[in-house]
Amino acid sequence: MITVETFTFNAYSENTYVLYDETKECVIIDPGMYEGYEQNELTAFIKQENLKPVLLLNTHCHLDHVFGNKFVFDTYGLKPKFHKGELQVLEAVPSYAPSMGFGKYEVSPLPDEFLPETGTVAFGDSTLALIFAPGHSPAHLCFYSKADAVLIGGDVLFYGSIGRTDLPGGNHQQLIQNISSKLFVLPDETKVYPGHGPATTIGFEKQHNPFF
Repeated sequence: MITVETFTFNAYSENTYVLYDETKECVIIDPGMYEGYEQNELTAFIKQENLKPVLLLNTHCHLDHVFGNKFVFDTYGLKPKFHKGELQVLEAVPSYAPSMGFGKYEVSPLPDEFLPETGTVAFGDSTLALIFAPGHSPAHLCFYSKADAVLIGGDVLFYGSIGRTDLPGGNHQQLIQNISSKLFVLPDETKVYPGHGPATTIGFEKQHNPFF
């Protein structure tokens, strides 16, 4: 059974997730740690729970979701995995981070392998299915556990809102279509853990999200 631990990091209040199961293997998704005390908070939790990080995943590669990639690599030896369509997004970060006030951004290592549009990633006794849902960014992935009714959604669907589509590679129509055809078909009780803000459920958003 997957346990989800949520951390909120950096100036964008980005949600970083650690997922683990009874084997104590864990996955770090979208590490947003920028300051040293944020890095300490993550490592302290992993140590306290006696976890073994085995995967580093990025839903997409906007700067607030990849600030901690280098730190996770330095600390746990993990290179990020994401869809190759996000590579140019990641490679653009060093050129714009300083102008956004993030002068000490540490350049992320590049993946050894990319994630496909469909398929699974596994850790411990658990499996996450890949759901390809671009629109906020060009090749955004969500990570879904059917067994645990959990969706790590990145910046696709939020509590009462959706991801912004005015950034390079964004497409409003595509985002709406992907949410409708790929996320709203999941069971209503599926808990959605977004890249920003509080968790929600598929059922709640189908009923109440003003974009639909």
